[in-house]
Amino acid sequence: MYNHAPDDYICPFCLVVNGIENEHVYTKQSDIIYKDDYITAFISAGQYKNNKGNVIIIPNSHYENIYDLPNELSDKIHHLEKEMALALKEIYKCDGVSSRQHNEPCGNQDVWHYHLHVFPRYKDDDLYLTDREASKPEERIEYANKLKNYFKNINADNL
Repeated sequence: MYNHAPDDYICPFCLVVNGIENEHVYTKQSDIIYKDDYITAFISAGQYKNNKGNVIIIPNSHYENIYDLPNELSDKIHHLEKEMALALKEIYKCDGVSSRQHNEPCGNQDVWHYHLHVFPRYKDDDLYLTDREASKPEERIEYANKLKNYFKNINADNL
């Protein structure tokens, strides 16, 4: 409906879901925290200096934006968002959590696959005043492993 991906678009998030690592994908399989038949969550390759370990949640099927996303998947994504927020509070000991989601170029969407960001927040962290920076997989693994362990230790049936 309101789609902007070019016809030859290679979706990096679809590649992540399908276990592919190549030049189109900054995310590594080791970044994945949670995956089921419907949704996947992973540590973002784009990090913010005061909010490291931020998470992205995506549907496994390709939907470009919120306008296309089926309600059933939205429900699953937002349920995991709540669980992820609780995990960030527990594991990162952050002061708060912010979530954001972008649609279309004027809404700052830059990957043409629906995705929801979940950020750990800290007092005076200036999240909205800092720029995203590319990170290396070895910088993300600590965050991914902590959250993977958290989700292993809670009842997966609750997700």
